Amino acid sequence: MIPVQGFEGARVAVLGLGRSGLSAARALRAGGAEVVVWDDNPAARDRAGAEGFEARALQRAEAFSDIACLVTSPGIAHLYPQPNPVIAAALQAGVPVDNDIGLFFRSLAGRDWDRFDRAPRVIAVTGSNGKSTTSALIDHVLRHAGRSCQLAGNIGRGVLDIDPPGDGGIVVLELSSYQTELARALTPDIAVFTNLTPDHLDRHAGFGGYFAAKRRLFAEGGPDRAIIGVDEVEGRYLAGQLSEAPGDDRVIRVSSGQKLAGPGWYVFARKGFLSEWRKGRQVASIDLREIKGLPGAHNHQNACAAYAACRALGLGPREIEAGLRSFAGLPHRSQLVADVNGVAFVNDSKATNVDSALKALEAFRSVRWVCGGLMKEGGLGALAPALPHVVKAYVIGREADAFALQLQGVEAEICTDMARAVTQAAAEAQPGDVVLLAPAAASFDQYDNFERRGEDFVAQVQKALGLQGG
Repeated sequence: MIPVQGFEGARVAVLGLGRSGLSAARALRAGGAEVVVWDDNPAARDRAGAEGFEARALQRAEAFSDIACLVTSPGIAHLYPQPNPVIAAALQAGVPVDNDIGLFFRSLAGRDWDRFDRAPRVIAVTGSNGKSTTSALIDHVLRHAGRSCQLAGNIGRGVLDIDPPGDGGIVVLELSSYQTELARALTPDIAVFTNLTPDHLDRHAGFGGYFAAKRRLFAEGGPDRAIIGVDEVEGRYLAGQLSEAPGDDRVIRVSSGQKLAGPGWYVFARKGFLSEWRKGRQVASIDLREIKGLPGAHNHQNACAAYAACRALGLGPREIEAGLRSFAGLPHRSQLVADVNGVAFVNDSKATNVDSALKALEAFRSVRWVCGGLMKEGGLGALAPALPHVVKAYVIGREADAFALQLQGVEAEICTDMARAVTQAAAEAQPGDVVLLAPAAASFDQYDNFERRGEDFVAQVQKALGLQGG
């Protein structure tokens, strides 16, 4: 645990008692704060009460008369589309609002750091797509190279639940826009921006607000090194803002699909090969094509970002390559479930929006596509470039008929449920085909979350192939 510093003897309120909220309450108490809590769910309040936390209704400004700070969970809206009533009351009372990420950065450094030969380092990864894989890949490569590393944030453990890092320890954080937008302290040593595509627009009042939330990690965090995906204009703009000159190697520009040139520091992937260029010269190259844990251009972008982060920490190209080659991938993100008789079954249930589904489809040449669920705003038109890769679509979800109507020029079968979709796809697949779950939609019409949907896909694949154990 990271005890929270700066609130000893003060009363702090915690709103939302899920994983991050309870973790923050415990860490605040460990640091000497008096903690009161609130959650609209009585069962959550009871769980907190069992740990000795006092519940206090916080919907009125008067409730904050003795409160030094309100700590809120990332899923609770603090500004758009409108503030949660408790946050609105805190703001009315003039009480600062923070989250567990802000508490982490203000509390990480301990007195024992003065005795370390090498200060611990923090790598923070944000972006629209690929941040989980990039974070996990950095962690994996560092561990493979013998470095002491912890993975936390949106992936792994809660940020305040990790162990205080030791001499030379590294913490890798995956951070969402919800977390970066509100955190009062953001001071990573290395910050990574993977890419930017529309998502969470209601929460950020549009695309500009969404980008602004991501940008805070760099503009207010002041990292020693910034690794920026420059395949979108926002990334190019951000890299330009952070650079003092074209050759400023505090910024490492990353791309998948385009060659980058100039006097600076670049890592890019083209035609399956990762290249590192510095001061106008190529210094390393890695063949990514046969790394099964990193299929497709989107994963090559993740590999470039992870490579750049590890290089910024001083690892050599061959050390990093060995780590990349041993990476097995993450569950529900281009996860190879089975490969039988020349047919691969891939679980990319995390592809909950059109952009991530597009990248998943583009990674394979002959796809039997399991798709559907609760469609997001904007429709499916952006999938058009990848639809020639689709042999047939097997559509699931309550909106299966409407979803299928938008797949112009693609043979589509309305399957509704996962069992039928996987059974049909497996029966019709030919050698060389990939049966791919990349829903391009949210899961909540049939599942609690994308993980449950992916687990069902895996179970149905095992059943269809007769791989289930007795």
